[in-house]
Amino acid sequence: MKFVELRSFGGDYRVVAANVAYLRNEENGQTKVGLVGGDSLLVVGTMDEVAAQLEG
Repeated sequence: MKFVELRSFGGDYRVVAANVAYLRNEENGQTKVGLVGGDSLLVVGTMDEVAAQLEG
């Protein structure tokens, strides 16, 4: 299992990279990260930045 730290204005998350289902652009330079099972997180960074963190 590979954990990735994603930063958020409300606090940081550690997410299992394999559990990410989608990325979606949101306002103010944020990205919505959809998780397997239907939950989502709003994190800081563009889709490209978040994708790079997940691939890294």
